[in-house]
Amino acid sequence: MTKFVKKDDVNSKWFEIDAKGAVVGRLATIVSKIIRGKNKTTFTPHMDHGDFVVIKNVDQIKFTGSKFQNKKYYRHTGHPGGIKETSPEKLHSSKPGEVLKLAVKRMLPDGPLAKKQLTKLKIYAGSDHPHNAQNPQIIELSKLNEKNIARN
Repeated sequence: MTKFVKKDDVNSKWFEIDAKGAVVGRLATIVSKIIRGKNKTTFTPHMDHGDFVVIKNVDQIKFTGSKFQNKKYYRHTGHPGGIKETSPEKLHSSKPGEVLKLAVKRMLPDGPLAKKQLTKLKIYAGSDHPHNAQNPQIIELSKLNEKNIARN
């Protein structure tokens, strides 16, 4: 018999990740699984029962290869001929956390649930953050194995 999770049964945890020297794509896959709740045995696609993730030192994140200069992000203003392009290098210099946020956002499914789940991602450029009161569990990327990402 399949057990479905109800809103009252959801217990969200807090996790902290130090992004110093981490590769953007690999970090984004780990974070997207946690904020979606896919690391839990009670994962239900239509429910929001993911955990909160605090990422610090995102200003020291890196890309592999020459993607930092050559990759392009496109957006449209909504006006005719209003397509704008930027590189991760320019975006990272003005908004350090935006590159990682875009990577995680694009790994989530489209819709209102994904927007709600993205609010569980807290990104900070330095090593300080205001979420110490939640006692986040520290996830060390160097010792991380895909099979034991914050399992219940």
